[in-house]
Amino acid sequence: MVCGLRPVMEAIGAEAQIDRILIQKGLSGPIFFELKHMISENGIPFQYVPVEKLNKMTEANHQGVIAMISPIRYHSAMELLPQLQEGDHAAMVLLLDHITDVRNMGAIIRTAECAGVDAVIVPDHGSAQIGEDAIKTSSGAMLRVPICREANMKTVLNLARQCGMQICAATEKGRTMYTEVDFGRPTLLIMGSEDTGVSNELLKMADIAAALPMKGQVQSLNVSVAAAIFMYEAIRQRK
Repeated sequence: MVCGLRPVMEAIGAEAQIDRILIQKGLSGPIFFELKHMISENGIPFQYVPVEKLNKMTEANHQGVIAMISPIRYHSAMELLPQLQEGDHAAMVLLLDHITDVRNMGAIIRTAECAGVDAVIVPDHGSAQIGEDAIKTSSGAMLRVPICREANMKTVLNLARQCGMQICAATEKGRTMYTEVDFGRPTLLIMGSEDTGVSNELLKMADIAAALPMKGQVQSLNVSVAAAIFMYEAIRQRK
């Protein structure tokens, strides 16, 4: 954590990998507005919180601002996807659509590393925080797999399609069985949130909506289990 107005501004100026910034509700003043401009200019996620939350996090003089420094260095999907197009194998990219549980996030990225996935993309808002707990759950895989944090998932999908990738959404609403998807092609696989699955706006952009066969009364698997099945089906086909 970095606490205080000036220290947080210095961290931004030094291009520290900031996961998000917590700001006390009602904070104002010229230095604060200068900080807000830097946050906006650099596209850093932020959240307004009660002062009590900040006080619980630290006994330091936080001045109403705490920056959470990311333990990993994020990559840019805008730069990475075109590079994968030039590789010597069919790229496999995973997009996690608002996975909020840290353990699920860690488990999925651990499997992604084992399965040789080229990159994982997460939204900059509404996802589990990639901190020490997530890294521990992933058994360190988050330090090995390129992770991209992007603001606009539609832009990412459009770029992926331009780079020759098919867009496959994993959803119980799908009419295509997961074994029928041609994973021999460059693929961007979307896994949805634990509660609502893949968002409708991303589903509409998918080339394929693929499902897993469900024989029991429970109609869905844990997202980390489902992701593992899809990724290892890709390995099976490519082998």
